[in-house]
Amino acid sequence: MRREASILHVDMDSFFVSVELLDRPELVGLPVAAAHDTQRSVVSSASYEARRFGVRSAMPVARAKQLCPQLVLVTPVFEKYRVASRKIMEIFREFTPLVEPLSIDEAFLDVAGSLRLFGSPIDIARQLRARVRDETGLPASVGLAGTKFIAKLASQRAKPDGILEIPPARTLEFLHPLPIGAMWGVGAATERALKSRAIHTVADLAREPLDSLRRIVGNASAEKLHELANGRDSRGVETTRIEKSIGHEETFATDITDRTMIERELLRLSTRTSERLRDAAIEARTIAIKVRWDTFETFTRSRTLPEPTNTTQRVYSTARELFESLAPADRAMRPVRLIGVRAEQLVDAGSGSNSLWNEDEQWQAVDSAVDEVREKFGASGLTSARLLGGRDEVVDPRSLQDPG
Repeated sequence: MRREASILHVDMDSFFVSVELLDRPELVGLPVAAAHDTQRSVVSSASYEARRFGVRSAMPVARAKQLCPQLVLVTPVFEKYRVASRKIMEIFREFTPLVEPLSIDEAFLDVAGSLRLFGSPIDIARQLRARVRDETGLPASVGLAGTKFIAKLASQRAKPDGILEIPPARTLEFLHPLPIGAMWGVGAATERALKSRAIHTVADLAREPLDSLRRIVGNASAEKLHELANGRDSRGVETTRIEKSIGHEETFATDITDRTMIERELLRLSTRTSERLRDAAIEARTIAIKVRWDTFETFTRSRTLPEPTNTTQRVYSTARELFESLAPADRAMRPVRLIGVRAEQLVDAGSGSNSLWNEDEQWQAVDSAVDEVREKFGASGLTSARLLGGRDEVVDPRSLQDPG
């Protein structure tokens, strides 16, 4: 256990909405949500005024409007959020090089090595919030603790726009009264299972014998939960993140039965996935797809390739063949609600090739040329002719965002 609360968790408040309000100051103080105003759209972010009505992220817009008829919807523009995120992360790194981004709007910071430069951890938290506010106009909440787990819990309880420090010596005093649902790794099903055994608080969980806990939630989860419930979390702030998979998925405004349209969206998803692979200088051994029919039945299919790849054409052709295995071309296609493409079993680019003949060589040259144009002129600088046109079919704004 650290002697000082030198691990910070910084979480931007209603990030997407806060960014939008910079351009729409007349909406400040009103219930606002970032979401597309379509039948199947979901809320990406909600202001705290909207949250008072029960509006939450990932909630269907139709339900959000029922809860809050006066809700103001603003169309999310993810490029603005990415620009703001990069600026925020740059500010974080001015205080410490040990920054671990968790998503576009939150990060862990280890400031133990910055105390002589900037003062105590709480002083650093105050300076950091002030810098973010002054340079971006955006509010942030900060939790400080001796472990990552407690710092994240503290930031959630500091919201909105606040700071909460949990001195390491008072970790259990803060942690144990919390409801069991506050624990990482405790979803709805696990919470029900624990409560059925009269485990309602973190203190109850900490006191539960490990053998008993294993019978309730299994071996791996039991040990992790038991450690966290007793305030033990040895994880450090990691400045590099190893991707386990990369992919994108899209939800349609209406169920799609047009095979040509599905193939176009597979190409779009494959393009975005392969671009991210190349940007990270990695390749995928396995390509997978996800299909959700109009009945909400969801299927996945995957294929391990002879050689790892990051070419758009190879990813797309594999994804299309996998889709055809679920929906043969000689049969009427079931209506599709959602489709996704994912690259898995990632390796460093060039590390998995042992063959003398590279079937992707020509496509690699094409991708290289496209990437050069993309780097100079942005994501829309050059694209396949098949991908030109509107995107009214895609309604879930989160499906248009590059993770991380």
